[in-house]
Amino acid sequence: MATLIGILVVVLGIIVSIALHEVGHMVPAKRFGVRVSQYMVGFGPTLWSRRKGETEYGLKAIPLGGYVRLVGMFPPAPAGARPRGNGFFAQVVADARDASTEEVRPGEEHRAFYNLSAPKKAVVMLGGPFMNLLIAAVLMLVVFVGIGLPAATTTVASVTPCAQGSVTAQASQCSAGDPESPAAAAGLEPGDTVVSFDGAPVTSWDQLSGMIRGAAGDEVPVVVERDGQDVTLSVAPVEVDRQVVTDDGTPVVDDAGEPVTEPVGFVGFTPTVERRSAGLGAAAEATWQQVSGTAGIIVTLPVKVAEVAQAAFTDAPREQDSVMSVVGVGRVAAEVAGADSPVLDIVVSMLLLLAALNVALFVFNLIPLLPLDGGHVVNALYEGVKRTVARVRGRPRPGPADVARMMPVAYVMFVVLVGVGALLILADVVDPVRLT
Repeated sequence: MATLIGILVVVLGIIVSIALHEVGHMVPAKRFGVRVSQYMVGFGPTLWSRRKGETEYGLKAIPLGGYVRLVGMFPPAPAGARPRGNGFFAQVVADARDASTEEVRPGEEHRAFYNLSAPKKAVVMLGGPFMNLLIAAVLMLVVFVGIGLPAATTTVASVTPCAQGSVTAQASQCSAGDPESPAAAAGLEPGDTVVSFDGAPVTSWDQLSGMIRGAAGDEVPVVVERDGQDVTLSVAPVEVDRQVVTDDGTPVVDDAGEPVTEPVGFVGFTPTVERRSAGLGAAAEATWQQVSGTAGIIVTLPVKVAEVAQAAFTDAPREQDSVMSVVGVGRVAAEVAGADSPVLDIVVSMLLLLAALNVALFVFNLIPLLPLDGGHVVNALYEGVKRTVARVRGRPRPGPADVARMMPVAYVMFVVLVGVGALLILADVVDPVRLT
């Protein structure tokens, strides 16, 4: 059941993301006067459709993409162009031009996409990817600002009963000869909220843990709030060895690979954890880190795909940061849904997973090759530069960029994408990425 729920959540999230991606293309296209004949979510046979105005809206059977049909995507062959060739790719270019021309109704040539200015073309093609970025940003805001992130408080959740040398021990590990932990010896109880430590007011867990770490060997007064009243305790933190970590939590090791430790104060209790709003800044930073990290993966995509192939067909391990297909994402969602965690934690994980998917759609679609949106943006920029140069030189305004000539590139890219997708699906079946 957990697997089914996880896969359904991912599939639904992908469908909604794709639908909104296409809305990002359709809305500016219609605002600029382009006729949009179809808005479809999915590929393959049509399951449902309805015409409203001049646009047919529908759902198709395979929810792995979508499209909006913008009339007049490719301009007619430029004047003076060479006659149609007989080769396969020459036929592909000619067929693309003919199909685009046939869609333009007589007297509506001004509504063809190819007649838009270069900036408007760029806006239309960037609308889809930036819709995905907006979705990701909204999901990040929901998690970081609305729901909040787990944060340790100054309230005691549990008290460690004893200490064994340099490490703490749980109740089941205590033996008759083990000394009490300082927290247990001082009478600290679950539910106590630390108000002050050694006379200094306590406002956060980070502040309190820093005070404890630096108080080894000292006996200090600690004021806690218990049942609405302040209670003063005397705590004597003992010295224990703890591994040194960097600010981002990475363990520090020496040249031999051994962990680096340092003596710190230890009391012996764990704090309660509650969700707190992390603020707009944290949400924006997390979104940027997701975008930059995904961009780094896209840049090294050939290497990543080769690593996936190696893991799928050899005994090489599959890395956790490996690229995945929708099948792999569904498996991850299933693991999250089936985890023994609070419902809110599972919801947060699902929202972050969908945010990551939308960031991936945003970055991937900006690759400057047809048939991806980035390829159309590059052609629009090329057209704009060509017209700007002509204007500066006082020459006639050039016609639209002959995008149809790039159709062979689009076909090759399509074959590559299908092949990579099939490889990733196979890898996610035989050697999936696992969270643990």
